[in-house]
Amino acid sequence: MKIGILAAGITPEPLREHYPTYAQMFADQIGQIDPQLEFAIFDVRLDQFPDNTEACDAWLITGSTSDAYGDEPWILGLCDFIRDIEARGQVLVGICFGHQVIARALGGKVEKYSGGWGVGVHHYQLSEQVTIPQLNATQHIAICAFHQDQVIHKPDKMEVFLSSEFCPYAGLIYQDRILTFQGHPEFSKTYEADLITLYEATSLSPKVVNTARQSLTENDIQNQALMVWITQFLTS
Repeated sequence: MKIGILAAGITPEPLREHYPTYAQMFADQIGQIDPQLEFAIFDVRLDQFPDNTEACDAWLITGSTSDAYGDEPWILGLCDFIRDIEARGQVLVGICFGHQVIARALGGKVEKYSGGWGVGVHHYQLSEQVTIPQLNATQHIAICAFHQDQVIHKPDKMEVFLSSEFCPYAGLIYQDRILTFQGHPEFSKTYEADLITLYEATSLSPKVVNTARQSLTENDIQNQALMVWITQFLTS
């Protein structure tokens, strides 16, 4: 089975000496869970799209520093490709920007959030209608987040399975075909900490930085269990 990874962003250059690209993070982590899978990475930022949706069996869209509500040609092209995936009934997973652009493509709305940045470990309420393998005894999950845009209106067909006061549409799902997260199950706390340090000088206020660093110290995250679920979702 081949998983197509649509790379909408890349690990910041100063961190690439120590960390893989976002697309490779998924290929590495999912590949460790299911070594029989094959991966094809397409850098859609550079207009490197597959010839068609039949090129792979299932799809994943990574995070990005770009705005999912932007009208750059590659973003509009990605929206078209998402609609093609959905029309063919293929499985699709979206993370952060991927979560947002899927929502946009399928009729939702994304905006820059008036409440500012969501950074560090965030806690989300899990819907009673959704059971995550290895986490079936909990109704809360915690993962790293790093975003200032949010879905403010979800597509009609998708249901909310993760929410918080800060981010009401933190996780969206449609049957066994589409699964999206605002947070980053692929991020370790170590990577999140280095990303915070990188953005501290340019984008994040001291209050946001201090709160985020404290959250990394005080909280565990369920990223491994969520990556197992994502792998199972992609291959079901």
